[in-house]
Amino acid sequence: MPTKLSPRFPRIISAYTRQRLAPLFPPRETERIEAYLQSCFQLATIPPRSGRGWSWGVIAGECGLDPEGLRAQRRTVEPILLALAREIERAPQRKPQGDKGERGGSSASSRRSEPAGARAVEPRRGRRSEDAPLQRPGSARPLWDAWDEPDSFCQALDLHMRRHGETSTVLHAAICAPGATLNRSTIAAWRRGAKSPKTVESLRVLGRIETRYGLPPGYFKAKLPHPCRSATGHTLAGISVSERRRLAWHLPDDFDSRPPEEQEEILQWVRHTIIAGSTEYRRFQAAAMKTRYAVRFADRARDAAAAFEDAAEEDEAAPERDPDLVSGVVPAPPALNAEMARLVAFKTSTLTALGYQRNGVWGHETAAQRVEHLSLLFGALAASPRGPVRGYGAPLRDICFAHLVFPTVWDWYVQWRERRRGFYTRWEVNMLQVAAALTREGTGWLRQSPDLSQRLKPIRGLVAAEDIAQAKDDWAGACAQMHRHALARLKEIERVARVHRDPFEPILPVLEAESPLGEYRKIVDEIVRLMPDERRYPIAAAEAVRALLMIRLGLHTGLRQRNLRQLLICPPGHEPTTERQLAAWRVGELRWSERTRAWEVFIPAAAFKNASSSFFGNNPFRLELPDLGGLYGYIDNYLDRHRPRLLKGAADPETFFVKTVKVTSQNAAYDQNTFYEAWRLITQRYGVYNPYTGRGAIKGLLPHGPHNVRDVLATHVLKQTGSYEQASYAIQDTPDVVAKHYGRFLPRDKAALAAQVLNKVWEAA
Repeated sequence: MPTKLSPRFPRIISAYTRQRLAPLFPPRETERIEAYLQSCFQLATIPPRSGRGWSWGVIAGECGLDPEGLRAQRRTVEPILLALAREIERAPQRKPQGDKGERGGSSASSRRSEPAGARAVEPRRGRRSEDAPLQRPGSARPLWDAWDEPDSFCQALDLHMRRHGETSTVLHAAICAPGATLNRSTIAAWRRGAKSPKTVESLRVLGRIETRYGLPPGYFKAKLPHPCRSATGHTLAGISVSERRRLAWHLPDDFDSRPPEEQEEILQWVRHTIIAGSTEYRRFQAAAMKTRYAVRFADRARDAAAAFEDAAEEDEAAPERDPDLVSGVVPAPPALNAEMARLVAFKTSTLTALGYQRNGVWGHETAAQRVEHLSLLFGALAASPRGPVRGYGAPLRDICFAHLVFPTVWDWYVQWRERRRGFYTRWEVNMLQVAAALTREGTGWLRQSPDLSQRLKPIRGLVAAEDIAQAKDDWAGACAQMHRHALARLKEIERVARVHRDPFEPILPVLEAESPLGEYRKIVDEIVRLMPDERRYPIAAAEAVRALLMIRLGLHTGLRQRNLRQLLICPPGHEPTTERQLAAWRVGELRWSERTRAWEVFIPAAAFKNASSSFFGNNPFRLELPDLGGLYGYIDNYLDRHRPRLLKGAADPETFFVKTVKVTSQNAAYDQNTFYEAWRLITQRYGVYNPYTGRGAIKGLLPHGPHNVRDVLATHVLKQTGSYEQASYAIQDTPDVVAKHYGRFLPRDKAALAAQVLNKVWEAA
């Protein structure tokens, strides 16, 4: 490349195309012309001439334009071509052009400047047949024997084409069979950086180029701006679009050319290991999600009085609903929805209503969880007994919260769940604890709401009319009976309850490593390795940087999912939010400290699930993030460029992490489910090792959620120090909690620590 080209000339090209060419050509064509001129300048290549003029057909082909349209505007285009040629010709110390035919030829002075034997012997111009051997430019000596390895695909392609003195026309004729779909202009666009290979066919062409130039397999693919986009070109017959989108990332580039048996083997492995996760509980959960049976409740802030008025009007004219029609997720009737609103208001309001008492307050997360669990209970009661759910089949419009004071309802529900799963778990114990709390003397909401009994209706085989009459006569006695029954049942179930899943199973390869944190850190390295080119794929690059920061902040802070996803952002130059305000919102903040010139995480104790733990002592959590591994650079780039691209002009939730705004999802705020799925997607793409693609950082890892990061940190500190107390510092908890959950990973290391002391006696001898 020339050493004395004017640094102002690229700006001259941009100004000329914007002022003189933009009024004559469509915007896309104008961009192509400018890209072509800038490429000629960067490569120090004079546009091709034909006789006394310019080769308009070749130039139009390079720009992807209609030759006649470009020739019609030649008087306006010629001045910038002449200026470009003069600029290149008068610049001294040019390297050999080598690519003389790329744009129709080169000047005689360029040819004279090449060393003897440097030009390649061009293959014959005719197209090769499909079965003809691939021509290699073996008779040509490279222009130089060593080179600086380029980072980008377009630079690498240009370098090796110039080494062998080949043009896009010559290369296309040598590697493409007659009737090939790949156009010569596509190779020229690859070389300029205007396009990059994305389809399976394009990757096959790259393989032929690698063979022709004697390069190792995969040389060009490793330099693509987004190495994994190529998988989207696979043809997956008989598979839905949504599943195809999930599978595409995890399929090898040569998937379409493999035998059908091998394709099926790969698909089964990807579905079983990566998409579904191979744990027994995950398979049960995936199957259970296909037969949904919940009752969907409206916003918990809905006005209860208005809901009761709606229910009264609807009950007058509503026909009897066939229980066979109740399947899937159905909306709650207005009356049932109003009762749920009353319960949530009772447990979440700052002050209770006059005359009511309560024991404990639900936070937002707890309230959402309780609503979900109760919606499953009502959904199971209403689901058809002849459908896939095999529910009870009670008419949904007849179900009310007052039915929860009858032990027969709870007995049916916990036994139904046991039959569905095959064993009892802590989930049933927790539900019975909810039943006991609702009917507790003095503070139980059901016990303090006898008016709910007015909506009671019999449920055949479960609640008889006599039972309803007795409960109405002695509501306190009915609640007391249910309270005693719930306490007795939960003790019985606790005795036989099984752990439905091993929480460490997905990350056992990490926890069993000598350095769990070092093993998990490989996921970050894999994200960096596969980072898309921001110029070509801005959204994909933004999502990759977001994924990297999720893992980095999770590993540095050890925060629970809620604290991490609700972390607010205070960029440099802004006033941090006060601790009192953050405590009222129960959230933390990532802020720039001018005093220490560092990013720090600040979270009031009230925002934590275990706020009353001795770890906090009413003091806030404050952690300065280290500027290691380019962390600050990623944070700055994310805030400056990537985060706005993800928002796409949607309402900013003011949290550090935001979702990718799409047409179908304008809400940029993460919730519990979407944040879990985002983390799981990261581990699917970058964590789980895929033997068919070579991508993925850790062999044996399975997809998992953000909660497992705390397991990694606690286990790592425990293995390195042997101290439960120091391990508890990493996850903002107490030594007792660490000993209970992570003690299984320490015995071997305890013996090793003791052996180090004892072995010194033998070493001295």
